[in-house]
Formats: sequence, C-alpha cells, structure tokens
Amino acid sequence: MTPRRRQLIGFVAFAAFVVFVAVLPSFVSDFKAREYAYVGIYLIALLGLNILTGYTGQISLGHGAFMAIGGYTTAILMVGNEQFGGPISGGLKDVWTLPFAGLVAGAFGLAFGLPALRLSGLYLALATFAIAVAMPSTIKRFEEFSGGGQGIQLFGVPELTGGISNVEIFGKSLTPNDWLYYLCWSIALVAFAVAWLVLRGRTGRAFRAVRDSEIAAVSSGVSLARYKTLAFGISAAFAGVAGGLFAIASAFVNPDTFPIALSIYLLVGIVVGGLGALSGLVVGAIFIQYLPLWAQGQDLGSLLPDGFVSETQKPGGPAIVYGVVLILLMFVLPNGVSGLFRKIGQLLSSRRYSRSP
Repeated sequence: MTPRRRQLIGFVAFAAFVVFVAVLPSFVSDFKAREYAYVGIYLIALLGLNILTGYTGQISLGHGAFMAIGGYTTAILMVGNEQFGGPISGGLKDVWTLPFAGLVAGAFGLAFGLPALRLSGLYLALATFAIAVAMPSTIKRFEEFSGGGQGIQLFGVPELTGGISNVEIFGKSLTPNDWLYYLCWSIALVAFAVAWLVLRGRTGRAFRAVRDSEIAAVSSGVSLARYKTLAFGISAAFAGVAGGLFAIASAFVNPDTFPIALSIYLLVGIVVGGLGALSGLVVGAIFIQYLPLWAQGQDLGSLLPDGFVSETQKPGGPAIVYGVVLILLMFVLPNGVSGLFRKIGQLLSSRRYSRSP
C-alpha cells in the first residue's frame, strides 16, 4: 500500500468517525451522551500522553497532575478564589477558560521538562509519579488558591454553560448532557487533528528519532533538550485542556477529583490503544471509562454470568478484573489496538496485490 493511498484511507476513516460522533447522540440516551463525553475527555489526555511516551519515549506517570492543574485553572477562572482569600475574582465563561487551562498546564510541563532532561527510563517515571503523589497535598496546602480539601463548586454558577438549562446553538436546543458531549468531542477531534499535524512534520520526526536512539538523533542534528522539553509542554497542554473539560463535566473540583490512580489509568490507556500511534487511542479512552463499570456488571458487564458479577462486586473485585483483562490484552494485542489495525491493513493489502495480475 502506497503512502498516498494509506493517507487517503486515513482521511476517509477520520471523516467517517466525525460523522459517527456527530449523529451518535440521536441514537443514545441523554445519560449515555454524558458518559461518552468523558470518553472524549480521556481521548484528549491520551493524545498528549502518547506524544510524550509513545512518540518521544519519555515515560510519564504524572499526567493526572497536569490534568489537575488544568481543572483548577478552569474552576478558578470561572468562580474565582476570593472566597478563600485569593486574588482572582473569576467570571470567565467555562469554554473560554480552556485555552488558559492548556497554557498554564503546558507552562508547568515545560518547567518540569527542563530538570527532567537529566532523567530517563525508570528514574523519569518515578519523578513524574512523585508529581502525581504530591499534587493532592499541594492543592490542600495552597488553600487560598484552591479551596483546600473542600474544593471549588461549579454547579449552578452562571459561568457554567448548560449547567441547569438547555443550550441554544445554531438554532438547535441541546440538553446539558448533549451540549457537554458535543463540546468535549469537538475539542477532542480538533486535538486529534493538531496532534496529527504536529507528528507528521519535522517535529514528529524529531520526536521519533529521540525515541528510537538519542545518539543517532544528536548525530543527525536533533536537539535533545529542545524536543524533549517541547514534548513535555505539548503533552501537559493537552492534559490541561482535558482537565478543564473534566472540571466542567463534573461541575466540581477537589484534590480527590484527580487521584493518583488517574495517572496510571492514562498510561494503561495508551498501552491499550497502541504506543506511537493515534488510531487506537479512542479504544484506550473507552477502556478507561467503561472497564471499571463492566467489571461491576454494568452496561456490557450485565451479559456476564450472575455468579461472576456477584464476585466482582465484592471489595477489590473490579480491580482484579481490571488487572486480568489488561494482562490478557497484552498477550493478545502486544502492540495495542493500533497494532491490530496495522496488521489488518497489511493483510488486506497483501491479498489485494496477490490477486492482481
């Protein structure tokens, strides 16, 4: 299969997926639309993390902390922190806080990326994990900015679009959950396109060169410091936007909104979707959102035998199922869902050429 033909198939698949996303709320319940909005949020975070880990080779276990930075940026810009003794009065509409959430989180990512240049492999993973561990305590420590342990309440504030009433857009009335769905997925699709544009050009080639061999990359004129730090900044910016959307969707932020486990789940998501590829990350986002529910017998989990469901509903049961399913997926799909897509494409291409005269 020629590169041009592969690119054309990619464009057609992306266009078909956009149409699917656009019409899906018409065929699902209002509650399901809200659940699918969270899939879009996780997709944005996974896109950023895959740029850092999948394409640049820098393992991060602290991506949830950057989501927390974005979430709190959105919350503070919406309602302010004057009530806690802080200097910000708020009043910014929720949608307009998202660019700031990405910029603030991206700035933190760049700041962390500089000292992280001295680390790699397991040491870098432990350093990023330390950020995720320290973030809840840090949020509580700076109570005048974050509200401490009680967090910041967004429900019912006028800055929250569609919080308690329908939203009129393009002459159509959307329920709050449908509005949230379209908001999250519109940004997710734009984020996907941005990630693709970044990775297909010179920057993407430099990222892959750093991942494959740092020595070869340096000998080819690639600046390790520049591109490693840039990858951290871009990745954190994506996470910040995802965190801002998460705050809007939850209408509440506190230290427990972005737990330590979130960073682990995000890393699992890109492994399931496929490291170094974008096509399977939607499956990784679905995995994060729905596997814990399926393990408890909800949604597709209701198709499991009653005895199995009753066992998984016991304390620790869903976590065991989560681990077992992940291990099985790694055996069956060692390269993730994207690897499966590549194999199918190669198989179809080989059959086509074998039948040609």
